[in-house]
Amino acid sequence: MSATQAPSAFTASLRHARHVVTGNAVTAGAFALFFLLLLCAAFGPLIAPYDPLASNTMIALQPPSWAHPFGTDQLGRDILSRVVVATRLDMTVAIASVALVFALGGLAGVAAGFFGGWTDRVVGRIADTIMAFPLFVLAMGIVAALGNTVTNIVIATAIVNFPLYARLARAEASIRREAGFVLAARLTGNSELRILLTQILPNILPIMAVQVSLTMGYAILNAAGLSFIGLGVRPPTPEWGIMVAEGASFIVSGEWWVALFPGLALMLAVFCFNLLGDGLRDIVDPQRRS
Repeated sequence: MSATQAPSAFTASLRHARHVVTGNAVTAGAFALFFLLLLCAAFGPLIAPYDPLASNTMIALQPPSWAHPFGTDQLGRDILSRVVVATRLDMTVAIASVALVFALGGLAGVAAGFFGGWTDRVVGRIADTIMAFPLFVLAMGIVAALGNTVTNIVIATAIVNFPLYARLARAEASIRREAGFVLAARLTGNSELRILLTQILPNILPIMAVQVSLTMGYAILNAAGLSFIGLGVRPPTPEWGIMVAEGASFIVSGEWWVALFPGLALMLAVFCFNLLGDGLRDIVDPQRRS
């Protein structure tokens, strides 16, 4: 490819991506919500109106008002500030766990599909073993055994998602290992490892990127679920799952806002990543390019 062809292909890809984002209001909304989540994760402590850990029992369980748009919790802490600051922790867990499983599961699946043989059997048995357990129960067991720290939550979430990435990468690699461009690379003297890294892996990355978006939502749900049952990060750290768990007992007595707003933030984050996956699929699918 010449130097003039490369920029034109890149420009065409950008034009197609812009067409997908601007041509669908739902996709545009998902990307806008995603950037809002990134903004809260990056600058949450700076834009939060109050200290998320500061308590004031004189204003405990106040309903939403101009001073506290999301109300206050049982210790008088501002719920809006805690929801905003909690975005950083939940996004960190989701991004770190998905990055870990993307690297481990993706590489293992690509190797299994490309080389076959014992590599395929070993990766397949590992994936089957993990899938034999209810995934959330397996995550609970891992965190309970290792300790409820952020690092262990990341590891547990990555382990339960391993079969998804390994199987997807294996299927895509097994389809492409006999493709024409792979045979041409062999004829030119490239080693199998070089073909795997330079030909197979780049061709399945777009499909894996879509899976990353979908798994991010599950990773946030998994972290929140572990926190809800007491196996996640410990209070008073702001985290959506903890806040929903703490507010659940106040719903009966009428203080609905304590659990509602953290639950809405959790729902919107998961909803955002699910819709983002559809948009990414349209962007990376060559058949949808105009």
